[in-house]
Amino acid sequence: MAEFPSIIRYLTGITTTGTPHLGNYVGSVRPSVAASRRDDVQSFYFLADYHALIKCDEPARIQRSTLEIAATWLACGLDPERVTFYRQSDIPEIPELTWLLTCVSAKGMLNRAHAYKAAVDKNVARGEDPDGEVSAGLFMYPVLMAADIVMFNAHKVPVGRDQAQHLEMTRDIAQRFNHLYGEHFTLPEAEIDDAVALLPGLDGRKMSKSYDNTIPLFTPRAQLQKLIAGIVTDSRAPGEPKDTEGSALFQIYQAFASAQETEALRTAFADGIAWGDAKQLLFERIDREIGPLRERYESLMADPAGIERTLLAGAEKARALSRPFMGRLRQAVGLRNLAEGAATKTVKGAKASKGSSKIGFKQYRERDGLFYFKLLDERGSTLLQSIGFKSPQDAGQIIGALQQSPDDFVNSFANQLEPIDNETALAAAKVLKTLSQAAAES
Repeated sequence: MAEFPSIIRYLTGITTTGTPHLGNYVGSVRPSVAASRRDDVQSFYFLADYHALIKCDEPARIQRSTLEIAATWLACGLDPERVTFYRQSDIPEIPELTWLLTCVSAKGMLNRAHAYKAAVDKNVARGEDPDGEVSAGLFMYPVLMAADIVMFNAHKVPVGRDQAQHLEMTRDIAQRFNHLYGEHFTLPEAEIDDAVALLPGLDGRKMSKSYDNTIPLFTPRAQLQKLIAGIVTDSRAPGEPKDTEGSALFQIYQAFASAQETEALRTAFADGIAWGDAKQLLFERIDREIGPLRERYESLMADPAGIERTLLAGAEKARALSRPFMGRLRQAVGLRNLAEGAATKTVKGAKASKGSSKIGFKQYRERDGLFYFKLLDERGSTLLQSIGFKSPQDAGQIIGALQQSPDDFVNSFANQLEPIDNETALAAAKVLKTLSQAAAES
């Protein structure tokens, strides 16, 4: 049997509390846009405005930042037709899922979250109440982040190394939920690029809005040159060899340059290039990449209504997945319609093999009014899960077609099924063949 292609789901979000800077670009936007163009990747990009409320109480700033970040993604080449691009607050299933996950999250685990511990340590050092001015939002941040990720069962989440702990917490929370209620969530993996995860800022520390040391991504050309001229360097004079190790200027250049260009600057450092000349090289290299994107960004910023339409369209695409999934999760935890009995029924014509009473298709209707089906193995575990259909006839047609194409169903029906891994695809193909043979013999 041929190996099935594996579709990998990537999910990336940026908190809407400030203007996008070079660190956001090289650490998140650029690699994620590149990943979104791969045929084996299904990409989700969102504006984390719920997260913004944890650290910002300025409504106008959050609105402006949301606009700037959305325009940045689009200017940098994100194709909203190819990916799922949405605003976090447009997906009401996310806060609902956050509560379900809150109910299975250990407080002791949340006590160990870096952001919460840092706030507590800061208060203790001042001799104040450890939890003074620490909001429940800050404490629950990892659970909201977990909901963002497992809502769409992301396989990979590009993050900086400082966010890796939150991915581990997401895995812990998802495992606990799966243990209690069945296998619903994929356990995500952090994808960390150490070369760009901690891009230095103007003062040499990590580029961060918190340190006020950022270089705005689409700042005007003259301002970009001025900011780069202000990057902190040492006092070595022209002609004196300079170290690349620990040099913020060199690290920023390396994040934009090719390997050949990087080696050329490394040689120039050893030969004693003047700091002013090195900064000019950095400015020219950044502007060569960012300059062409700046005009597109400015055009997008001038049309906020257009960006709003794009985000709402993306939210509908996202909710086509989150609505039915949330319905299944509500069913799993017991939030059910009391007037209904068994939620599923066996589809006619899908006979089970001897000794396998659970094998086959189950077709059902969710609260969103759409019709779904899933394929179960002999243990009752779900192998395939469909998207929603407007009528049971539409769902039934796909079920029939699946049994006609058991060897190539992943390629043929990718748009009608939720993504699965290779191992599950192989198991599903085996069950489909069994059902197909049983139907032929009847």
